[in-house]
Amino acid sequence: MKKFISVNQTKFFSSEKIKLNDCLKSGWISSNGKYVVEFEKKLSNSFHRKYSTTVVNGSAALDVAIRALNIKKGDEVIMPTFSIISILLEVMRIGARPIFIDSDLNTWNMKAEDIEKNITKKTKAIIVVHIYGLPVDLDPVLKIAKKYNLKVIEDAAELIGQTYKGKPCGSFGDVSTFSFYANKHITTGEGGALLTNNKTLDKKFKSLRNLCFEKKRFVHREIGWNLRMTNLQASIGSAQLDSLKKIVSLKRKIGTTYNENLKIISNFIQLPLEKTQYADNIYWVYGIVIKKKCGITAQSLMNYLKKSGIETRPFFFPLHRQPIVKKIYGKLHKSFPNAESISKYGLYLPSGLGIEKKEIEYISKTLINFFLKKI
Repeated sequence: MKKFISVNQTKFFSSEKIKLNDCLKSGWISSNGKYVVEFEKKLSNSFHRKYSTTVVNGSAALDVAIRALNIKKGDEVIMPTFSIISILLEVMRIGARPIFIDSDLNTWNMKAEDIEKNITKKTKAIIVVHIYGLPVDLDPVLKIAKKYNLKVIEDAAELIGQTYKGKPCGSFGDVSTFSFYANKHITTGEGGALLTNNKTLDKKFKSLRNLCFEKKRFVHREIGWNLRMTNLQASIGSAQLDSLKKIVSLKRKIGTTYNENLKIISNFIQLPLEKTQYADNIYWVYGIVIKKKCGITAQSLMNYLKKSGIETRPFFFPLHRQPIVKKIYGKLHKSFPNAESISKYGLYLPSGLGIEKKEIEYISKTLINFFLKKI
C-alpha cells in the first residue's frame, strides 16, 4: 500500500449534499432554521425520547447535563475511569468529586457490580459510558440508581445505532448524551445532543445552551453558554440519521472482516468480543489488546504500524491517572488494574465507514506478519 491509511475515513451519502445545499439556499445557516428542528425531532423518534436538544459537541452535552441535574460542589459522581476526559470536566469545574469504577476486561466497559459499594451519602449521579462497541449492562445500573435515588447520565456517543436488549442505546437514564464528531456513526463535523423524557430538564438544556435568555431578551438570571448547533450542521445530521441502519450494517461488516482475518493471531492479541447476552458488537472502532506474554506495549505496535503507513489510536488513558486529576484531588488510594492494563496494551485500527476492503486486508496482513515473525 502506497497510501497512508488514516484511523478514520468519513463516508457521506447523496442526501447530505441535497439538504446542505437547500440550507445554504435558504440563508438560514445559524442556529435558527428548519433543519435544527427536524434533526431534533428525528433524534427523539430514533431513540424513543420525548425531547431532544442539539449542541455544539458531545463534551458540551455532558457539561449541560451535569449542570441541569443540579450537581453541586461536594457531590460525588460515579463514572468509569476508562473513558475520555469529557465525562469528568464539568464535574471538576463545579467542585464535585469523581468516583471511578474499573473496567471489565472483556467488554472494556465499567463493571456494574462495582457501583453499589462506592455509593455514599454524597453520591448524586452515575455517568454510564458505552465503550467502543458494546454497551454497559444497564439493568443492574438502573436498578441501583433507583434504589439510591441517583440520577443517570447515559453517554451513548460511541454507540449511536446500538441497542441494549433490543432498545436503543441513548434511550436510558434521566438524560442521554451524544456526539456527532467526524468519527461517530452519525456526524455533523462537530456536534452533540441531549435527550430526555423530562420536560423540565429539556427546558433547562435549551436555556443553558442559549445563554439563559429569558422571554425579555438580553435579560439573564443564570449563567449559561452559547452552545447552539447550526442549521448547516443539522442539515447534515438529519440526512445522516436517515442512513443509520446502513451505517450500522457497514460497521459490523468491517468488524467481522477484521475478526475473520485476525483470528489466526488470537493467541497474541485479544480481539473485540463479538457479542454479549444483551447486544451484538457494533464496532464503533476496531480495538485490540496485546496479550502481556508478548512482552510489547500498544505504543510499540503503533510505532511499527505507522512505519507501514497505518495510523492507529491508543486506548483511553485512565482518568484516575490524569495529571489534572492528581493536581485537583491528590493521589487516589485505589487501584484500577483492568483499566490500566487495557490502556497500556490496547489500541484501535483504522475502521471508519470509508475504509476499503483492500485496506483492511493490508492492515490485517501487516499485523499477522508482525506477530508471526517478531514474537
